[in-house]
Amino acid sequence: MSVKPRAETAVRRLRWRSDFEKKCLVANFDRRGWRKIMEDEDEYWNLYWASKGTHLSSVMMRLGEDQMVNHFPNHYELTRKDLVVKNIKKYKKEMDRAGRGGELDDIVPITFTLPTDYPLFVEEFRRVEAEQGKSTWIMKPCAKCQGVGIFLISKLSQIKKWASKNGDATGRDQYVVSRYIDHPLLVGGRKFDLRIYVLVTSYNPLRAYLHKQGFARFCTAKYSSSPADLENVLMHLTNVAVQKHSEDYNEDHGGKWHIRNLRLYLQATYGQERTDRCFLQMRMLIYQTLRATQSIIINDKHCFELYGYDVLIDSSLKPWLIEVNASPSLSATTPSDLTLKTGVINDVLNVVFPDDFPEVNKNNNRSEACWRSGDFVPIADELGAAGPGVPWHVKFPENVWP
Repeated sequence: MSVKPRAETAVRRLRWRSDFEKKCLVANFDRRGWRKIMEDEDEYWNLYWASKGTHLSSVMMRLGEDQMVNHFPNHYELTRKDLVVKNIKKYKKEMDRAGRGGELDDIVPITFTLPTDYPLFVEEFRRVEAEQGKSTWIMKPCAKCQGVGIFLISKLSQIKKWASKNGDATGRDQYVVSRYIDHPLLVGGRKFDLRIYVLVTSYNPLRAYLHKQGFARFCTAKYSSSPADLENVLMHLTNVAVQKHSEDYNEDHGGKWHIRNLRLYLQATYGQERTDRCFLQMRMLIYQTLRATQSIIINDKHCFELYGYDVLIDSSLKPWLIEVNASPSLSATTPSDLTLKTGVINDVLNVVFPDDFPEVNKNNNRSEACWRSGDFVPIADELGAAGPGVPWHVKFPENVWP
């Protein structure tokens, strides 16, 4: 479990500001004795914890060495559904040209952006239909979350109906359509995905950490791949915002299972070797997506970001990236959920604001002590002696995740 926050001296009594407040955030600030700066106060702050929709360009024009913001300027290159797929495809081509294509597994289902790629999608849809018969695809708005606007299709007529209404959509109004993973790993007959927390403190050089406190989110309805059940969101979408409206939603555990419990279940069911490989593939999936966006995201020593990775495991124990969230939900559905998220934020603050802050911010060279005291482990560290781009499981083999 996460350790207690470091005691703050009078000199280090930092000031924080936020445009949204959650209990797990405020509790961590209060425990450190940090002072809140109100929205209408024109006063100096050390931390601005902003929502993902906040326009930060004016805020970041002139920042002091002791000021930090919780988003990188163009984080959407990783967190928008269409852009992350585009960047992964570009990265794969670069790896292929370098003769290293074999190092990158397929980590996202085949995906198209609509309406831009509509002709390409139709061609692929017909190809799959000719080879395999019926296929299922999932439609998602590029810039929305919590299951809003998502639906499944299995006929071209369904997509044509959507296209007739959205043929001129651009930017945030565009959709992505992806091949649906219709053979997910099931537990108790129910579909689930994983929420994994990743902290990035620098993109150039890349320094990122993986948190041991994650969870699986379960559907309340038992899974079926029948076309007749495609409209049943309680069977297909794991989002808590969707599942909490089910009559079978359990408020005691919130339909969540700690990632460690899931690992124990997989070990007991499928064996140690297959489970270890599955979790190694998840680590590499996260590492490769960060590498795919490393040269695109604007690096700023005043920025850090806590991402929420959503990963689905299929029936062969292969993980797939579903999406990356720039502002993973900090709302707590149960007491254990609050404890977990409070611990994650505590460890984020310990890494970003170590004892030698703000001196450490001059070169972003945070020591191992920043993360070894909590539940973060490095997933990439180009500042270390092992060389650029070395995944954490190579440089820090003694660290087990989760």
